Amino acid sequence: MSRIERRFAKLKAEGRAGLVTFVTAGDPNLDVSAEILAGLPGAGADLIELGMPFSDPMADGPSIQAAGYRALHAGTTLHKVVAMAADFRKSDADTPLILMGYFNPIYSYGIERFAADAVAAGVDGVIIVDLPPEVDAEFREPAAKAGLQLIRLATPTTDAVRLPRVLEGAGGFLYYVAVAGVTGTKRAEIGDIAAAVARLKGSTALPIAVGFGIRDPQSAAAVARHADASVVGSAIVDKIANGLDSAGKPAPALVGDVLGFVSSLAAGVRDARAVAGT
Repeated sequence: MSRIERRFAKLKAEGRAGLVTFVTAGDPNLDVSAEILAGLPGAGADLIELGMPFSDPMADGPSIQAAGYRALHAGTTLHKVVAMAADFRKSDADTPLILMGYFNPIYSYGIERFAADAVAAGVDGVIIVDLPPEVDAEFREPAAKAGLQLIRLATPTTDAVRLPRVLEGAGGFLYYVAVAGVTGTKRAEIGDIAAAVARLKGSTALPIAVGFGIRDPQSAAAVARHADASVVGSAIVDKIANGLDSAGKPAPALVGDVLGFVSSLAAGVRDARAVAGT
């Protein structure tokens, strides 16, 4: 079993959903970002998505766009993201780590080289938001050969005709984007999420993680009552941004505040089904 499969099996055995946290590598700088990343499992993150900053993040809203620009300004490159993953893995052998971002930096890095280096660094999976399944063979095949799971996205517009194509070659879990549009700008209706998760589970045995529009412990818990995991990104990134001073430098309390917020999200997710009586 992969790390991702083991983690979801553990969550199922515990009778609860998981918390998936997203942070952008290098935001607000490489040292602070590495400190946040190292602290996420202890704060309650069950799986971690580590963003690969890119200069044209078309699927992201203002918060994650700004995080990416901060990271790039701080000198973050894809090579440094892979190195950050390797450093994280030295002290954490169990928490699944997924790189998330756009295809251009991977293509520039070299697809086969990236897949091999990512696996060697302890990365478990990749989400590439601008590489649909119809055209992802040039990445999917080297990734599979290297042992890197390709996590696919489904949306409210993914119908019964296209869903089998989305699921073909997918691994790890299925990431359900709960709202149409860019990250961090809308909230989804829980009733719609529950129906979508039920529909997706009728077509795949992969765990379903739901993201976009989850900004607090209450909404994370509401999603966790239906999905296998709640994904929180923009709200965490906003906490990082709020911890910067007027010159853009991290305040002393930034890391603690971010990890404290993650702990509150984790508590909401962990208690969600017990509170609901399910």
